[in-house]
Amino acid sequence: MVRAAICRAHGPPEGVRVEDHTVAPAGPGQVGVRVSTAAVNFPDVLLVADDYQVSIDTPFVPGSEFAGVVDEVGSPGTGFTVGDRVTGTGMHGAFAQRVVVNASSLSPIPDGIDDVTAGAAGVAHRTAYHSLRSVGRVQSGDEVVVLGAGGGVGLAAVQIAVALGAVVTAVASSTEKLDAAACHGAMRLIDHTADDLRAALREHLPEGADVVLDPVGGMLSEPALRSLRRRGRFVTVGFASGVIPRIPLNLILLKGVQLMGFQFQDVPADEYARNERELRELLTSGRVKPHVGAVFPLDDIAAALRHVRDGCAIGKVLIDLR
Repeated sequence: MVRAAICRAHGPPEGVRVEDHTVAPAGPGQVGVRVSTAAVNFPDVLLVADDYQVSIDTPFVPGSEFAGVVDEVGSPGTGFTVGDRVTGTGMHGAFAQRVVVNASSLSPIPDGIDDVTAGAAGVAHRTAYHSLRSVGRVQSGDEVVVLGAGGGVGLAAVQIAVALGAVVTAVASSTEKLDAAACHGAMRLIDHTADDLRAALREHLPEGADVVLDPVGGMLSEPALRSLRRRGRFVTVGFASGVIPRIPLNLILLKGVQLMGFQFQDVPADEYARNERELRELLTSGRVKPHVGAVFPLDDIAAALRHVRDGCAIGKVLIDLR
């Protein structure tokens, strides 16, 4: 029996309660993990509210990203042994003191990376790296606009674009979020709640941007798309605003730009392996380190989910299960 956050009915974060929870033994091909750290991502909030593109039947344990130590191996040949430090991702299940998952959903934590870094970097930094490197094709010297630059994916994208040699324009909704983006290398800062975004981008980037990374959607997408120069690339990775934008297709035609969506499964296998290796090197060297804006105990899971839902998060929000 362990403690876990349980969503028994879809709705607001306050409906998620911490209860005793029974975890079945690891079966063939499965691994048990004692969780030390879990990360709260925006899709977790949407799944609890039943507003995500897929629905999970209640009751379920939310949480899509965790780090911990293997404490059980269900069968030989999983590639893991008891005591291994691992990270895991999945649709749900992470907000618990212990999880049992398929071995295929786990990755070893490299030496030199602590559990907090490992737990915070899994979804956001991998999303940012693969989308910028393989979809946006960011090169050294590129002008890159990052929307939602204070959030988990957005702030990771600022760090990674800078590491790739790009010049970053960060767009966010508060001075605090923009300060964090500046600390991680953003050269230009735009508060879209204080300035007209289209005009501000035109002022900061009179020659246009090479790449826009958009994890937000809503009203920010079109003015950001208009900021691209010819043959620019617009990469959409999600809709944290809750609004899917309607893009006038004539802009694509007239500006000669590319509008692309990112999903992990669309990255070619050889590029996927290269990206994972390069990101791992950035993390182990310390050139890129996740920005952890808030840490909550498991008992405050509802507050953590609301913190993310209300747009208060700066960088990653973690649950400490130690």
